[in-house]
Amino acid sequence: MGMQMKLIAGALAFGVFASAGYAADPIKIGVDGPFTGGSSSMGVSMRDGVRLATAEINKSGGVLGRQIVLVERDDEAKNERGVQIAQELINKEKVVAVVGYINTGVALASQRFFQEAKIPVFNNVATGSVVTHQFADQPDNYVFRNAAADRIQAPMIVEEAVTKRGFKKVAILADSTNYGQLGREDLEKALAAKGVKPVAVEKFNIKDVDMTAQLLKAKEAGAEAVLTYGIGPELAQIANGQAKLGWKVPLIGSWTLSMANYIDNAGANGEGARMPQTFIQEPNTPKRKAFIDAYLKEFKPKNNRIDSPVSAAQGYDSVYLLAAAITQAGSTEGPKVRAALESLNTKVEGVVMVYDKPFSHADHEAISPNVPVVGEVKGGRVVYAYDADKKGGGQLRAKQTTASN
Repeated sequence: MGMQMKLIAGALAFGVFASAGYAADPIKIGVDGPFTGGSSSMGVSMRDGVRLATAEINKSGGVLGRQIVLVERDDEAKNERGVQIAQELINKEKVVAVVGYINTGVALASQRFFQEAKIPVFNNVATGSVVTHQFADQPDNYVFRNAAADRIQAPMIVEEAVTKRGFKKVAILADSTNYGQLGREDLEKALAAKGVKPVAVEKFNIKDVDMTAQLLKAKEAGAEAVLTYGIGPELAQIANGQAKLGWKVPLIGSWTLSMANYIDNAGANGEGARMPQTFIQEPNTPKRKAFIDAYLKEFKPKNNRIDSPVSAAQGYDSVYLLAAAITQAGSTEGPKVRAALESLNTKVEGVVMVYDKPFSHADHEAISPNVPVVGEVKGGRVVYAYDADKKGGGQLRAKQTTASN
């Protein structure tokens, strides 16, 4: 028996070795996001950014002489669907990494399978602060992110509303999902740090079409601005609800106020909303110009406006970061790729920024507080709210690491 087992083990080892010799073996990367439903403008933009980067890398010879193959799955923004997909990607498709995750809830439900399998996960869009800390109690963490965490965004929203624009009375309207409620907590913390207590804190559900009750409470409490944490369709209902009540106060919220289905569904009522953005569709660096031109040519979005520019840019950059890590590791083995991501020795010039040592063993957030800028909805698209940022954007930012981080 012992001898037979040894022979089988030997044959298996040889089999693995032999197949590694074929340069043709593709590198399979899972892409998971909502490609249908209310979150789809983020999901599809992210996926298309990933497709674009993959095509460019494959055209220039791939990674380790191998082509990248994407295994795309629509999680419909449903936690239980995300869980099924995670198991399929790991057990059936044998992916070496997964990129995507738009919804914080889906990310939190799905990530544990990749953590157990030691397969790196890239959160391209989900921003819940807890996403990268879910496995803080474990020796190694396989969850990385290149989106601005809510604990970066919430203080920016408060800075814009309270400090820059001087609103002392603010209301919070947040959806009932993990995303909305975790974001609301981050907003309340950021307001408390400035000695401000919101005059009203109201909740709404996904697919709600009437925000009158919540808006009336905010109005009666004397709110001078409404701070939001939700996604496009419901945020549009807030802007439209304000118009119906004839109560126009500024909307300042998380980055999702940049979604196409906020801008389009709110129309004129949506103008002036402000939000943190890691990327604005403005060709103010050669890298950004090349990316925007290629994206518009390939995917032809309506009005030449990327549905969710932030999602597209972060998706695009994630593939280049993974490719750099696999190249450095000289391997697609999860633990080696994770270690390479934590110690990248080449700078990756992305669309969002230059990634210079974006991660360490203890810090899996690529984006630091100095990276996002404030965007504003104007003329049916998102532009820089402040000219200084637009001009400053000519210089791609890099991650700022501070000892206190």
